[in-house]
Amino acid sequence: MESTIGLFKTELIKPQHPWKTLSQVELATAEWIDWYNHRRLHGEIGHIPPVEYEADYYTELKKPQVITTI
Repeated sequence: MESTIGLFKTELIKPQHPWKTLSQVELATAEWIDWYNHRRLHGEIGHIPPVEYEADYYTELKKPQVITTI
């Protein structure tokens, strides 16, 4: 979480400072979050966006589990 907040500040908030209105910050934040979750490639999860990783996770959960007993 801290690294996400750090990226947010470094990539969006600090370069645009000073913001003129709260609405500008809110819109820019919503756009940044959309980019971060849907288009940014994350190295920790195989260089895919988080939304794709989440979809893959739930697809795997739906697959039948093979249980073997000895």
